[in-house]
Amino acid sequence: MAEKVLVTGGGGYIGSHCVLELIEAGYKPVVVDNFSNAVRGEGDVPESIRRIEKLLDTSIEFHELDLLDQPGLEKLFKKHSFIAVMHFAGLKAVGESVEQPLRYYRVNLTASMNLLEVMQAHKVHNLVFSSSATVYGDPQHLPIDEKHPVGGCTNPYGQSKYFIEEMISDHCKAEKVAIGRRKCLSVFGNDYDTLDGTGVRDYIHVVDLAKGHIAAVKKLKDNCGCKVYNLGTGTGYSVLQMVKAMEKASGREIAYKVAPRRGGDIASCYADPRLAEKELGWKAEFNLERMCEDLWRWQSMNPTGFSKDTAS
Repeated sequence: MAEKVLVTGGGGYIGSHCVLELIEAGYKPVVVDNFSNAVRGEGDVPESIRRIEKLLDTSIEFHELDLLDQPGLEKLFKKHSFIAVMHFAGLKAVGESVEQPLRYYRVNLTASMNLLEVMQAHKVHNLVFSSSATVYGDPQHLPIDEKHPVGGCTNPYGQSKYFIEEMISDHCKAEKVAIGRRKCLSVFGNDYDTLDGTGVRDYIHVVDLAKGHIAAVKKLKDNCGCKVYNLGTGTGYSVLQMVKAMEKASGREIAYKVAPRRGGDIASCYADPRLAEKELGWKAEFNLERMCEDLWRWQSMNPTGFSKDTAS
C-alpha cells in the first residue's frame, strides 16, 4: 500500500504540481481545497487535479474542504492514516494582504492552527509547510541563507507565514518531535536600488519547486526535527529581465508601463539554496530560459488558465 500524504490547497498552482510529483515518487496523495485559488472542473474536482488524473491515468481522492472547518478536517483524519501533511492552503497575495490584513490573519492563522490541532489529535507529526521568502523581510544580506533573521516582515502576508512558522516551531518543541488578456504589464516601481530600478526576485521553475517539497517529505523519514530549507536558484532576476526573457520565449514584444510601488514590496530577495542541496539532495535544474519557455507554452495552450472562459 502506498503511503498517504494529505495535500492542503492541492488544487492550486504549486500544490497541484506537488500532487503530481508525489504520485511519481510512489506516494498516494489525498487532496483538499476550498476553490479559493483553484478552478472547478468536471465532477466538482479542481481542473488541475482532473488533468493530472488524465495525464497519469489514475484517480486522486479529493475533498472540497476549507481548513476553517475543523470538524470536517477531523472527519477526514478519522478516515485516513496519513504519514505526512503538505500544507499549501492559504491566502497568498502581498498587495491584497496590505489592503485586507485581518482577512489574511484570520484565514491563514486559523486554518493552520486547526490543521496542527487535528494532526496532534491523530498523532500525525510529519508536516511540510510551504512558507515564503517574505518571512525574511527586507534582507540584511544576499543571498538569503537559513541563518538570516526572520520577522520584520513588510506585509501581513509575510507576517502570517512568519507566525505560522513560529507556531510550528513552538509545537515541535512542545511535542519534542522531529496570454494576451491584458493590454500591458504593470511594473510596480522602477526606483529601487537594483541594476535597473525594478524589483529583483529568485524566480524558480514550478517543477523544481515541487521536487524540492517532495525531497522534504522524504527527509521526514530521518526524524530530522523542525528544519528550514530555502528553495531557490540562488540567482536574482529583475522584473525587466523577466520581461525580456518572456519576450524571447514568446517571440513577441511585451508592452509594459511603470506603476507606483506596491505596499509591502522590497527591492531584492533571492535565496542561498546550498543547505537544501547538502541535506535534501535537491538543486534547481531549470534556468530562466527554460522557465519562460515552459510558462509560455502552458499559457498558449491555456489562455485563461484552468478556466474554460474565453479570453477577452
